Order: sequence, then C-alpha cells, then structure tokens
Amino acid sequence: MFANVMRNGAMDRLAIGLSGLCLVHCLASAIFLALLASAGGLLVSPMVHELGLSLAIFLGVVALGRGIAEHGFMMPSSVGGMGLGVMAGSLTLPHGGAEVAYTVLGVLILALGHDLNRRAVI
Repeated sequence: MFANVMRNGAMDRLAIGLSGLCLVHCLASAIFLALLASAGGLLVSPMVHELGLSLAIFLGVVALGRGIAEHGFMMPSSVGGMGLGVMAGSLTLPHGGAEVAYTVLGVLILALGHDLNRRAVI
C-alpha cells in the first residue's frame, strides 16, 4: 500500500499542500503582525518556522528522492533543494518583509520542484 501511495504522486501532492500552508502561514503572520502585534507573535515563533522547515525537508527527501529512484530525473530534486535552501536561508533574516519575501520565494520554488517531480514520466 505504501509503495502505491509513493508511486501515484501522493507524497508530492502532500508536499505541495504543505507548501501552500506555509505560504498562507507567512502571509497571515505578516498581516497579523501588522494588525495585532500580540496575536502575530505566536505565529512568528522560531519554533513554528523550524518545525515547518523540518517537515518540508523530510517530505522533500522522501518525495523527491522517490522521484529520482523512479524516473531518474534530477531536475525536480535540484529545484526542490534550491527552494529548501532559500527557505532555510530566510530563517537567518530578521522578522519582517525580507524574511517573508524569501520564505514565500522558497516555498514557491519547492512547490515547483514537487510539481515537476509529480509530472515526470519515464
């Protein structure tokens, strides 16, 4: 059953969904910080960002690694890895516009890598 889930692109769809949630989280955090400083503080907690990045890395390794094993194309994994790198780099920036912009860019690049992986055929 697990092999079937891996073959039909479910992991990539799950990772794309996680990327979308990350995008919503980043944008909502910026909006909440602008509107309600006390409520927005919880959303920009470093623990939330580190946990989200850890989950993105795990799904990336599993789904994109599976793609390399199945179809042999390195491009989706390379694109996804670049997105993860941009996301990780954004954690080093102070909270604000630049951090949100780089995180959103990284999420979009990672989602593109997962979409390329899902669409790759032998």
